[in-house]
Amino acid sequence: MMVLYSGTTCPFSHRCRFVLFEKGMDFEIRDVDLFNKPDDISVMNPYGQVPILVERELILYESNIINEYIDERFPHPQLMPGDPVDRARVRLFLFNFEKELFAHVTVLESRSHKITEKAMEKSRTYIRERLTQLSSVFLKNKFMMGDTFSILDVAIAPLLWRLDYYGIELSKNASPLLKYGERIFSRQSFIDALTPSEKVMRK
Repeated sequence: MMVLYSGTTCPFSHRCRFVLFEKGMDFEIRDVDLFNKPDDISVMNPYGQVPILVERELILYESNIINEYIDERFPHPQLMPGDPVDRARVRLFLFNFEKELFAHVTVLESRSHKITEKAMEKSRTYIRERLTQLSSVFLKNKFMMGDTFSILDVAIAPLLWRLDYYGIELSKNASPLLKYGERIFSRQSFIDALTPSEKVMRK
């Protein structure tokens, strides 16, 4: 059985929980206290971070790597496209998400006293601007890749869920994106993946 070591408020762990519930398979989630991580976390992941997926002798970390493995291991429903060109495009999108959005999420999630309010506000601004630009995609598309729910939707969903929590307010120009977020939040797998701590992040 797969075991996911997961932070109860961690957006990256949230991605992996979402995929596991979407697949409807047997797994175990072990909650990790992000303020007091057990020693074995650093043994399994040299960067000392969650999520971590363990299956027999295999140990994986980094949420996008974990999710792609789960998708290949349990291909129904398929979250990565079957076509190699489309798969490459999806991976490029995921890379862009990490660089343009989740690098700033990491700042907002940081518990370091070295992160100033000015730096946090700068990250909020970057995220706000990038999401507003992305919003036009959903004037026509139901999901990131058209009508098909995919790993891209999984990747961005935890950020959209946490906008209130991060103090990010989007303008009316981003209403197609917000409606898209509601479509994801209504999925049973998303609801099941939420921890009690995450449920209260959104008004």
